Amino acid sequence: MEPNKNFDAPELKLHFLDYWRIIRIRKTVILAVFLLVAITTTLVTFILPPTYASTVRISVEKDATDISGLDGQRASLGFDPYWIQTQFEKLTSKMLLHQVITNLDLSRKWGEKYKEGELRLDTTYGLLKRATSVNQSRNTTLIEIKVDNDDPVEAAVIANKIAEVYRDSRLYRWRENSSKGLENLQAKYTNQNEQISRLQTELEDMRRTNGISEITEAGTVGAKGLDQETLVKLETERIQTEADFSKVKSSYDSLTNQTRAELRKTISTVVGDPSFSGLLDQLYSAEQKLAIMTNSLGMENTEVKSIRALLETINRQVEDKVDASILGMKINLDGKKAHLETIRAEVESAKGKNSVESQKLAPYQAKKRQLENAQYVRDRLYLRIQQEEIDFSMPRTSIVEIVDRAEPEMVPIRPRKTLNIALGCIIGLVIGIGLAFFIEYLDTSVKTIDDVERALQAPVLGVIPQNVGYLFAEGPDSPHAEAYRVLRTNILFSQKDPKLNTFTIVSGGAGEGKSTTIFNLATIFAQNGSRVLVVDSDLRRPSLHKILKVSNSIGLTNFLLKQNTLEEVIQTSPIATMDFLPSGKLPSSSMGVLSSAQMKELIRDLKRRYDYVFFDSPPIMGVSDASILASEVDCVLQVIQYRRYPQPMTIRAKQMIEKVGGNLLGIVLNNINMASDENYYYYSGYYYDYYSKNEESTPDKPDANGSARGEEETGVEIKPKY
Repeated sequence: MEPNKNFDAPELKLHFLDYWRIIRIRKTVILAVFLLVAITTTLVTFILPPTYASTVRISVEKDATDISGLDGQRASLGFDPYWIQTQFEKLTSKMLLHQVITNLDLSRKWGEKYKEGELRLDTTYGLLKRATSVNQSRNTTLIEIKVDNDDPVEAAVIANKIAEVYRDSRLYRWRENSSKGLENLQAKYTNQNEQISRLQTELEDMRRTNGISEITEAGTVGAKGLDQETLVKLETERIQTEADFSKVKSSYDSLTNQTRAELRKTISTVVGDPSFSGLLDQLYSAEQKLAIMTNSLGMENTEVKSIRALLETINRQVEDKVDASILGMKINLDGKKAHLETIRAEVESAKGKNSVESQKLAPYQAKKRQLENAQYVRDRLYLRIQQEEIDFSMPRTSIVEIVDRAEPEMVPIRPRKTLNIALGCIIGLVIGIGLAFFIEYLDTSVKTIDDVERALQAPVLGVIPQNVGYLFAEGPDSPHAEAYRVLRTNILFSQKDPKLNTFTIVSGGAGEGKSTTIFNLATIFAQNGSRVLVVDSDLRRPSLHKILKVSNSIGLTNFLLKQNTLEEVIQTSPIATMDFLPSGKLPSSSMGVLSSAQMKELIRDLKRRYDYVFFDSPPIMGVSDASILASEVDCVLQVIQYRRYPQPMTIRAKQMIEKVGGNLLGIVLNNINMASDENYYYYSGYYYDYYSKNEESTPDKPDANGSARGEEETGVEIKPKY
């Protein structure tokens, strides 16, 4: 038979309920991880010793005096983030913290606290640095020094001591640097005085030797030359004349390089003649008027001729104006050039007259400038010395000011019990949910109907819930029977030919419930009035005879080996329309008896005798018997247990059925937890609700014999398989 391949699997679409299903199914894992993390966090929180923090706030500024200097101004103390960051590093430096450790004798105190004797200095420094944090107070220039300690009083003492040591070290360094700087300034001032005395002596000797008078020294070169002021005026006039000449020459060169048409457009702006602009306006008006009249009157018209004559007259006047303007600019350029030559000659003459006196006066003036520079440096040094002496004597309280001293805090900052426990619960819940989804991701077993239909490309014909017993013992009104009735209905609708009445149920692995499924399915068919035979063809591990509590001494193997007849091996069951054929004992020499011609003949004979024949089989992945049965019977069902085996195994089992030519009608999902998985509740939940309400409203009434109606006396005590 050709297997049913015309099946469209549903697309994979995740919904919120899919995530909720995973959470419900994996709630044990989530709850375990949640409790583990929450309890661990709570225990650690209560075990950890409390830690207290004390904070001191200080105001720091760059080195500067509290009052203005001799110039009446203070140095600018603008905000510098790099300088602030530098102070952060200094506050936790070894130089400062070592001093704090020494002043408070922390090495000995902490050594006694930890019962290790006196600690090494580097060890104490490491502990103190880890307990100290420095930050900038928000929106201010204040620095916060926070110290953590298990003793609130000691934390406050250490924080205050760090601030005090930092303040004292800043003040000490400032005084030391100021003292050294003042000594250097005084030494330079003394050297500068000695240099000035030497320069004054040399300058006086040069004055006597060269006969330099006070007038000459003041800047005059004598009767033979011009004074310096006159020479400067001549030089200024020369520069101005050169600039005027360059400007006029540039304009003239620009005009001479233009065409006549370009000159007409630019000459008026260069020359600035109003009459020329008027001529151009008349010319443009006459040209426009001529163009208009020519289009309407023609060239021979009297008015047109008069306008053309007027245009010729205006053009001649414009050309004359252009030529006159260029000529005027040429004359102006020649005049400025002559004036420039005259000024240059006067300047050269004045420089020549002063050169002799200037050469004689130059060494003296150079020496005099040297003396003036030395005197200027000496005066600045003197002012600086005076300012530094005043600054040094001023108080320095503004360099570092302790704004808020640290006080013992009785409320610990760590551990924060409420926060830690809350975070532990949140993190535990997140980890638990994440682990649940990770396990779900790793779990490749069958979970939903969509998983089966998408992976196997086959329809799901039935969904069997958990805790299903044997229906012949529970009775036809059992809530579980409805799941098998649905399966029976789907099987009948899936059959293409009513004559296909032999069935087998296979599974990929052991323990997936194929024996229970085939027995209950046969029970449903029998309860519907059909003649049914159940054949236990699992020759290696038979189990159906245990359900009915009958002997397995003779059965299918005895018939196939021609040891007994068919009537001798078929047994009755508690259901009148259902017979049972046990497997019998299988000799080791007859392992391939199912593939014999006798087996095929048996199947044909049973098809004629019964309405439906059901063959139990071993797992198809284990032995070849299941494959043989799948190829010989009319219809095959594959049972898959919920969340038991990975999907590749179930896919492989389906492929083996198709490979041997089995007619796979569909899939049966077994052992579904209806209560925890919403995907399957609608398959049978309504049926449970209906029967439970029916039982509450109409309880069974005992008959005359004292037994409740609806309960059949079978004479055999049968316990459901769980």
